[in-house]
Amino acid sequence: MKFKLVLLSLFTLVGATWAQIQYDPERLKDWHLLDPKSQVPGTGVEEAYKSILKGRTSQEVIVAVIDGGVDIHHEDLKGKIWINPREIPNNGLDDDKNGYIDDIYGWNFIGNASGNNVHHDTYESVRTLATLKKKYAQVDPTKLDKVARAEYDRYLSLLKDIEGKRKDAEEQWKELRKNETLLLEVFEAIKKELGPLPLTKNNLEKIDTAKSIYVNIGQKILLSVLEEEPNINSFDQITQSVKQQYGEPRAELEAKFLYQYNTEFDSRTIVGDHYENPDERYYGNNDVKGPDAFHGTHVAGIIAANRENTIGMKGIARDVKIMALRAVPDGDERDKDVANAIRYAVDHGARVINMSFGKGESPYKKAVDDAIRYAEKRDVLLVHAAGNSGEDNDATLHFPVKTLDRKGLFVKKKVRNWLDVGALSFTMDEDMVASFSNFGRKSVDIFSPGVRIYSTAPENRYEFADGTSMASPVIAGVAALIRSYYPKLSSKQVIKAILKNGTEIDQKVNRPGSGDKVSLSQLCKTGSYVNATKALEAASKMKGSRPVPAPAPVPSTMAPPKA
Repeated sequence: MKFKLVLLSLFTLVGATWAQIQYDPERLKDWHLLDPKSQVPGTGVEEAYKSILKGRTSQEVIVAVIDGGVDIHHEDLKGKIWINPREIPNNGLDDDKNGYIDDIYGWNFIGNASGNNVHHDTYESVRTLATLKKKYAQVDPTKLDKVARAEYDRYLSLLKDIEGKRKDAEEQWKELRKNETLLLEVFEAIKKELGPLPLTKNNLEKIDTAKSIYVNIGQKILLSVLEEEPNINSFDQITQSVKQQYGEPRAELEAKFLYQYNTEFDSRTIVGDHYENPDERYYGNNDVKGPDAFHGTHVAGIIAANRENTIGMKGIARDVKIMALRAVPDGDERDKDVANAIRYAVDHGARVINMSFGKGESPYKKAVDDAIRYAEKRDVLLVHAAGNSGEDNDATLHFPVKTLDRKGLFVKKKVRNWLDVGALSFTMDEDMVASFSNFGRKSVDIFSPGVRIYSTAPENRYEFADGTSMASPVIAGVAALIRSYYPKLSSKQVIKAILKNGTEIDQKVNRPGSGDKVSLSQLCKTGSYVNATKALEAASKMKGSRPVPAPAPVPSTMAPPKA
C-alpha cells in the first residue's frame, strides 16, 4: 500500500529545535537538500552541485516511479517526464510491439482497456481471509485433519481481527459524521444569533450565551478560532474549514470499511485480468495519473522537479526523466502488478526504480522475486521505503524484500541492487529519527529525510508530506544523480558510494515505537544517513566498466505532455 502520509504535530516532532527555525518557513521547503552543517540532517545536494559536480557534464537517467499515479502535466515536472520514443501517441496501436497500446509515459497496471481504473483495494490479509472464507465458512471443524484445522484456526483469527477493524472503522466514521454535523449546527446557531453583524471577536463577546447550549459552546469555540486565526471573518470560511478537516479522515475511514477490510470487494473485476496467473503481463491501460495521483506526484517531484525554473521547488537530480508506472491503489498493491511494473521499467530503460509502498504478506512472492532478479541482472537499482509503522523490519517482514525465496546450495538469497530506506526528521537531536519510521539493524540500509518534505502535488499544487515514502525518493534521487554524472558505474558501485559515505552521528536517538535511546547503528546497517556530496566524491574516484548506451532518439511525431 502507498504509505499513509504521516501527519504529525511539528511541535511534537521537533521540540525545542522548532524555535530555531519557526521564523524561517522557507527553509523547511528545501531542508532535505541542505548540508548537515546547516544544523539539519540534510543530504548536501545543493553543496554537491556547487562543488563536486560543478563544471561536469551529465547524462539523462530514467527513474521509474511505481506508485499510485503521477500528474505528468504538473508545471514543475515539465520536461521531466519520460516519453516512449517508439510509440506514436493516441493512435490506438502498439507501435513498438511491446504488448502495451499507446504507452507514452509508462503504464497503468490497475486499470482496464476501457479506461476504468482501480482506486480502492483490499489489504492482502483481507484477500487471504476471503480465500479461507470460501473454504471454511461452512465446514464442521471437528472433521478437519491437523493441517486443515491449523488453517481453519487462522481463518477464525483473521475473521475476528478484520471484522473487528472493519466495524471499528465504520463506528469511527459515524462518530466523525455526527461530530461534524453537530459542529456545523453550533456555528449555524451563532450565525443566526449574530444576524447581519460581521463575525468578529467583539460581536461574539456581546452574544447572550444563556439562550442555548449551542450558542454557549459556539461562542467559546469561535472566540478560540479567531484568537488563533484573526484573518477569518466569515462563516463560509469556518464551514469550509470544518468540512475539509473532517472530510479527509472520514473518507479514509469510509474506504476502510467499504473496501480495504471488505472481503466481498474485488477490484480485479475492474482490471479484468486472469488474476490467478502471476505470469500474465499484458493488461491495464495508459492512464498513468489515475483517480488519486497525490502520492506518486509528490514522490516524482522529490526526485526530478525542475531545478532551473523559479517556481515550486527543486528536485534532487537535474538530468532525469520520470517513468510513471501505476500499480499501487488505496489499499495493498498486488504482487503481480508490482512484478510487471518492475519488468516494464527494466525493459524500457529505467536505471533506478523507486518503490514507496509495502505490505505484510506476499502470496505471489515468487513473481516479485523473479522480477527483482530480472532487474539485478540488468543492473537496475531498486529503492524501497521501509514503512511507517514504527516497527522492526528484522522481526516483521515488510514486502517486497531483497531476500529471495531460493533453494539450492549455490543460489543467492539476497540481491545486491536494493536499498531499504528509513525516514529522518529535520532535527539534530534525539528526535532525529521520525517516530513513525520502520527500522532494522539488518534489513534497513540507511536513513534519509522524510519529514516535512515539500514537493509537487496534482493540479500544479505543492504540499508538505511525511513518510518513508518521501525518504525513499530522496535516496532514489541521489542514486540517479550519481548514475547521471558517472554512468559507467554499476548499481552495486552506486550503492557502495551511498552506503559507505553516509553521515554518522554520535548522539543517541529515540527508537521508534518505544522511545528508548539507541545509536543509529542499532536502527540501520550503516548507522548513518545519506550524504550526497560524500557519495558523489566517492563515485568520482571509482572506475566503472558498465557500457553506456546512446539515448534513443525521440521521433518528430512525439510531443511533450500537454495538459
